[in-house]
Amino acid sequence: MFKGKTMNQKDYIVLGIDPGLDRTGWAVLRKDARAGLHLVACGLIHTEAGQDLPVRLNYIFQEFQKLLNTYRPDQVAMEQNFFLKRAITMANTIMTRGVIILACEQAGKTITFYPPKRVKMQLCGSGAADKKQVQRMVQLTLNLDKAPSPDDVADAVAIAICHLKTAPLNSMINVKAAFLAKLKAAQEAQIKKRN
Repeated sequence: MFKGKTMNQKDYIVLGIDPGLDRTGWAVLRKDARAGLHLVACGLIHTEAGQDLPVRLNYIFQEFQKLLNTYRPDQVAMEQNFFLKRAITMANTIMTRGVIILACEQAGKTITFYPPKRVKMQLCGSGAADKKQVQRMVQLTLNLDKAPSPDDVADAVAIAICHLKTAPLNSMINVKAAFLAKLKAAQEAQIKKRN
């Protein structure tokens, strides 16, 4: 459920995140009253492999606190990771996601998670689209001179676009589901009252 502004208000800001311990891509997008999408800022949070894990996680946490304070997004969208590779990479990415989630929770920001296939489907029409196709669609969608790079940043932009395009419908579905649940509970209470 949405906290704060609704997407129908004048400007709506989303922070998109592609998490990783070595490289975390981020992007801030704004949706205006005419449903136009605008890239406000994007970048990469990079940590050095030689540093201790707690130092790296603390740096990512502090950088996300700065991003949240600077851009004050209405919501946050993060890639939902699926791991088929090394256990160490999986564990490090999970811990990175944890500090990002903590920073967002402390800032009172809602996070929505999107599987990579859903992001690709939303932008490219195919869940099997490759990185180049996603970058090209990000470039076209935002009318940019060139595609954002590196891949982590382009993925963060794509996640934010996916969120801005799908979240209003998801919000309406959640409101309807909550209404139907309350209606059903009221009907059941009425039936119990009669008996």
